[in-house]
Amino acid sequence: MADMAEQSTQKIVRVVQGQVEQAERKVVEEYPLRLRVNGRELATLVCSPHQLNFLLVGFFRLQGFIDTLDDILSMGVCSEYGLAELRLRAELPEQLQPTLTSGCGTGISYNLPQNLLNPSQQSSRSYRSEELFRLMKELHGHAEQYRSHGGIHSAAIGDVDGLLLYAEDLGRHNTLDRLAGEALFKGIDAQDKMLVTSGRISSEMVAKAARLGVGLIASRTSPTDRAIELSEQAGITMVGYLRGSSMEIYSHPQQLQL
Repeated sequence: MADMAEQSTQKIVRVVQGQVEQAERKVVEEYPLRLRVNGRELATLVCSPHQLNFLLVGFFRLQGFIDTLDDILSMGVCSEYGLAELRLRAELPEQLQPTLTSGCGTGISYNLPQNLLNPSQQSSRSYRSEELFRLMKELHGHAEQYRSHGGIHSAAIGDVDGLLLYAEDLGRHNTLDRLAGEALFKGIDAQDKMLVTSGRISSEMVAKAARLGVGLIASRTSPTDRAIELSEQAGITMVGYLRGSSMEIYSHPQQLQL
């Protein structure tokens, strides 16, 4: 499993029922990481400063720049200056493209690339509710830091045998990049696996999960309307408010046995 997100201690003034006292509080570290790729400044990721190799590899994997570790010729991180230097086999576009594409019409609509839509593959997916509840319970057990001071999102990928990958970061989207990177390093196939997360599910998170081949996404909170729409397109079962023994199913309920 990846290391926990780093934290620092901050002196604070605590007020409780009108009483003032000096105290200390653990807080999340926010780390801006500049990306220099093939000699070009590409972007800056705002993330947690631990296990940056998983984050970087997953980020470029889900952006579509790499498929295997062999697509990375070199990678180095200077933690003092917050700079990651990479050489990739692929030529990069002039600017990073969003994970989703938008089209014209009565409003903005989001659609997944055609290669992520495979009905024959999706029809064989089947999950059991008790497996999903157990996986969320395992995620909660790993998220000690989230309970200690808040501000950290956690996510995990698992199957019938339990949790396979775990990641946490101050950014919800970064947790998926971290999972994608660690899966590549460890040779773990996320196809048709379950993804559980502590935070709200956005359309970008669904698009990243679809690229990994995940068949079910579940959160302790709610998905956005665009996230539900994309889940319908990709054949992904979307579950929200998964707490205790209750949940709400927003898309493809036939794939989840209750």
